[in-house]
Amino acid sequence: MLINGIPTEAVSARDRGLAYGDGHFTTMLVKQGQVIWWPAHLARLQHACARLGFAEFPWDSLAAEVAQLAAGQTQAVAKIVLTRGSGGHGYDGAGCNTPTRIVSLAPYPAHYLGWQQNGIAALVCQQQLGDAPMLAGLKTLGRLEQVLLKSELAARGGVEGIVLNSRGFLVEGVSANLFWRRGKTVFTPDLSRAGIDGIMRKRVIMMLKQMGIELRVVEAPLESLWQAEEVWLTNTLMGIVPVTSIGDVHYPSPVLIRRLQERLVIEV
Repeated sequence: MLINGIPTEAVSARDRGLAYGDGHFTTMLVKQGQVIWWPAHLARLQHACARLGFAEFPWDSLAAEVAQLAAGQTQAVAKIVLTRGSGGHGYDGAGCNTPTRIVSLAPYPAHYLGWQQNGIAALVCQQQLGDAPMLAGLKTLGRLEQVLLKSELAARGGVEGIVLNSRGFLVEGVSANLFWRRGKTVFTPDLSRAGIDGIMRKRVIMMLKQMGIELRVVEAPLESLWQAEEVWLTNTLMGIVPVTSIGDVHYPSPVLIRRLQERLVIEV
């Protein structure tokens, strides 16, 4: 772990990331010493910094630190956390001119390989996400909703869940973005009010466009999944994971999913 370029695990107790969740992050796949889709992750971080009004950031230093930790890794997970830094008065972050950057490395979750091949059964989560249009799409540090959703999964013996918003529309999985196919059309939820616009979500959308497959970004109720022929979840680490069932509804033929997985293997 590097904090502002220094090997340490200590951060100031005055850091606004700790006090207010005043920051954001990205989680990256490392293969053969390289961060997969680094330009996309960098663009995500820069976009979030602009949206949140962070001070100017040393992007070259960050890139060097990521490369330092990734070097020599066959397969691993790299994570970048950026906060506004220390200072300000209460909620007012004025005067915070030195953002904090935290770069860390962790083992790759090997069970994702089995998920990609065999798929997973998903639950419908009972807890729902609140609308937050000011932060929608961003991967901010305020992940308490996901912490509670993960606790719900554990209590119910599930590995992943389908999450709706408080208005009853599909948003995403607990840790992943959501897609489904009906006929010749693929659907994914509108994330303008809640949810994270993931790097893998963008890749899948791009691949569908290249394949000439219609994609609709929609506000859709849970019942839309009962009419689907395929359902899948995506994030940077798990890749593309087939959902084999949701409750009593089964999805036995991941035809398009396999085509997308094959294209993804070529990319990475």
